Amino acid sequence: MKKIAALLLVMALLLGCCACGAKSGGQTPAAETIQFTDGAGRNVELPTQITRIAASGPNAQMILMTLCPELLVGLASTPSDEQKPYFPESMWELPTFGQFYGSKANLNMEALIDAKPQLVIDLGDRKDSIAEDMDMVQEQTGIPTIFLEATLETLPAAYRTLGKLLDRQEQAEKLAQYVEKTLSMAEENRAKIAEADSLRVMYGTGPTGLACNAKGSVQADVIELIGAQNAIVSEEVSNRGGGTSVNLEEVYAVDPDVILLTADGPYDTLPDGEWAELTAVQNSRYYEIPELPYNWMSSPPSVNRVLGVWWLGNLLYPELYDYDMVQTAQEFYSLFWHYELSQAEAEQMLARSTLRPAP
Repeated sequence: MKKIAALLLVMALLLGCCACGAKSGGQTPAAETIQFTDGAGRNVELPTQITRIAASGPNAQMILMTLCPELLVGLASTPSDEQKPYFPESMWELPTFGQFYGSKANLNMEALIDAKPQLVIDLGDRKDSIAEDMDMVQEQTGIPTIFLEATLETLPAAYRTLGKLLDRQEQAEKLAQYVEKTLSMAEENRAKIAEADSLRVMYGTGPTGLACNAKGSVQADVIELIGAQNAIVSEEVSNRGGGTSVNLEEVYAVDPDVILLTADGPYDTLPDGEWAELTAVQNSRYYEIPELPYNWMSSPPSVNRVLGVWWLGNLLYPELYDYDMVQTAQEFYSLFWHYELSQAEAEQMLARSTLRPAP
């Protein structure tokens, strides 16, 4: 027994020496967490390997869907039956957590806890209260929470940061470069449009078309980005609840060159109803914005606006934005939505959204 005890003691000493050697001269064990400084200037401790994430709301969900849908363990909003084909099947049956904070907060804490995300990611416009909002979400959920600014201009940087953080650098770089190409194209073309040629555009939403995304609304920023003007100017600009309400008399007063409508709007009745004498209607320059899986210009205003730049630019200034919109849509859907859009599907989407001759 004494020999066995002595042998065990020698083995323990040898193992201890090996362990000491590994710490002093060998490889250091990989850290399980890292310190990350987010877009709100907060230092957040994160896992080094992140495989389970949650989006703070619809904007973040949309962006993360383009980069790493397989990492999402739940949704901020449930896809409709019409949207589902454009979502990877792995996302169809995910639980819905709701929106984590803000005026539309409806977080299902039980569903969140059951899904066990390692990280909550918020993406979008930077608000004055963003640091406090992120701290609140993190304290409420007990899950590390980060914010990255993701306006159209900052979206490429957000993609690259997410790519490094989530080990999706290759896809992130492709997306970032596409956004940069889009913004560069719009900037170059906008500079070529004389003020006299800048079309005045009304963006009406809802069943009446009279809830407008006015000048200054992030929901309508694509209009000015491509070189046109927003025909609806209001002292009070709203990005919520359908935007800025106007009446038909006010629409006639500005008499827009072009009218854009959402899919639930009065597109079919414009030529025969009270809108009939408007210049845009007389010239057949009214259109429905394609909306699947998201409206190409807003609702919510996120990465979907990138395609909106290509579509609206080609629609209003085809001599500058000169390309085949069907092919462009197919390329975008493949890269961003991971969906192979057929020519027939693209043509159907654009059926009420392309330039047509005046009657």
